[in-house]
Amino acid sequence: MVHVSLSRAGIVCLLALVSLSCAASAAVIGGNQGWYKVNCNVDGANVYFDNTYEGVITAGVLNVPVYSTGTPFKTYTVSMPGYTTWEKPVPAVPGNGETIQLYATLNPVQPTVAPVIGGSQGWYQVNCNVNGAQVTFDNQVEGTIVNGVLTVPVYTTGTPFKTYTVSMPGYISYTAPITNFPASGATVQLYATLNPQPPTATPTPAPTKSPVGFEIVFGALGIAGACGIIIRRN
Repeated sequence: MVHVSLSRAGIVCLLALVSLSCAASAAVIGGNQGWYKVNCNVDGANVYFDNTYEGVITAGVLNVPVYSTGTPFKTYTVSMPGYTTWEKPVPAVPGNGETIQLYATLNPVQPTVAPVIGGSQGWYQVNCNVNGAQVTFDNQVEGTIVNGVLTVPVYTTGTPFKTYTVSMPGYISYTAPITNFPASGATVQLYATLNPQPPTATPTPAPTKSPVGFEIVFGALGIAGACGIIIRRN
């Protein structure tokens, strides 16, 4: 009887030890917990730890829980479409109840500037004394004079213009050769002075001779005939 009760007592003790061991094991799973606090200037940005998605930045922050006894993370990445991606190494592993601050600053991606067709750009500045005059480069209309000037952009590697013409109804057109070509970012001054067209002289019409009326001619002939008769009688 004594042997049986001891065996039962041993079994009870054994079960108690197993229970304590299981409880201790359950408490150790994953280890103690700490946190990474990821601070970022862009809400909605995605946060990754070693390519594992952890969540998005909300109100400038994301808290990521980790276990101090777990496998340490090596890097954290914060990304957002339209922004440069931030990737940095994780400096340390938080201890139990500890929070480690991490920071990420995202900058907007600069738009890609398409290469300028024809190369670098320069300008011709056409100066003229008549507003509204039309400016033409090699028979290509470029615009009109406003406030005494017209600026014409050109590409330095493009085909050079040869002549420019400034014209306005009622004025004598001005045409001149283009001898200077603008470098990149430079401006070449061109000048045109328009003079009013002289008025066209109207020819003076020749005086018109009045035709002699039939009655006058007939009367003159009658008088001449009568005079002849008188002369013959005398």
